[in-house]
Amino acid sequence: MFENFGRVHSLREKDLRMSLQSGSMLETPGPLGADYAGEIPLQPICCKVSPPVSETDQDVSHVSHSDHLDLQEMAHEKTPSVWSNGIDWPTCIWIMGIHVLALAAPFFFTWSGLAICLGLCWFTGSLGVCLGYHRLLTHGSFSTYRPVRWFFAFVGGISGEGSALAWVANHRKHHAFSDLPGDPHSPRDGGFWSHMLWFFPMKSAETVNSLVHRWTPDLEKDPGIQFLHKTFLLWHFLIGGALLGTGWSLYDWPTGMSWLVWGLAVRMLYVFHVTWCVNSATHIWGYRNYETSDNSRNLWWVGLLAFGEGWHNNHHAYQRMAQHGHKWWEIDTTYWVINAMRLTGLAWNVVDSREGIKRSASSAS
Repeated sequence: MFENFGRVHSLREKDLRMSLQSGSMLETPGPLGADYAGEIPLQPICCKVSPPVSETDQDVSHVSHSDHLDLQEMAHEKTPSVWSNGIDWPTCIWIMGIHVLALAAPFFFTWSGLAICLGLCWFTGSLGVCLGYHRLLTHGSFSTYRPVRWFFAFVGGISGEGSALAWVANHRKHHAFSDLPGDPHSPRDGGFWSHMLWFFPMKSAETVNSLVHRWTPDLEKDPGIQFLHKTFLLWHFLIGGALLGTGWSLYDWPTGMSWLVWGLAVRMLYVFHVTWCVNSATHIWGYRNYETSDNSRNLWWVGLLAFGEGWHNNHHAYQRMAQHGHKWWEIDTTYWVINAMRLTGLAWNVVDSREGIKRSASSAS
């Protein structure tokens, strides 16, 4: 398995070097799938995916030419150790604190707490991260109204996985350099690194701002997304206080603690790890429907636990498709929600076929 992964990685580096040296980088339009004013910029494609040969929108970097993004420099630059600036202690304390609080779950178990946990797992995991952060804001798999987009960005934020700006920037960069140097979370740097360790190195403010400016120029200009970015932590304290206070006032303080521990910590722990498994496990284990040039895989248990995100090879082959399950048995519950939104008029221009990808690319050019 890992020998094959190494061969795939080496071949991708060779292909990238040849593309850079020959100047054959393709440029493809990539609609953002939302009602932003102004023109949609063309985007540089970094790593060609083959097959499927009909794909016309393989890259999601969403960087305009005005940014003068030098992909050759990014691919070959000599970077210092990721730990050279030390540990990002606020992020470390945040993630580890959630894990520690979740240890209290057996002592504060109630059926109402479990019900709140399950409901919020779906609400923040499927609607927030998978639908909002990933398919809408990162890939533009469908169009919707601006307030609806802000709603999904809010729900994604209360998952605890970071603001939409940071999440989308890292994910777009991942697709541009998938399993190559420059990928923020590839298992080629270690399974634990790709799962969660990559969060912990300290990054300077200049590095973070550069990441956001390069990979999310569209979201950077959105006032609603900016507001949620600046108030990211506030919402968790408000929700935690609301869970504790409501349970305590309606029942007693152990119930309030149950709602806090299960509705906040256990719920966040579940959403954290099932979505992180998409970064780690689905680039190591599983089967492939498409011979993409990275090591993306379809892994059934991640597909089920992560609301359809585990059909990751399908997604890397057709990145803008709203539907990640391409076989009849590849269940994608997040896509069911997108279909329901389409039926109620909350979603349109849904990219749910290979032909749809080509049409949406043509309409933006």
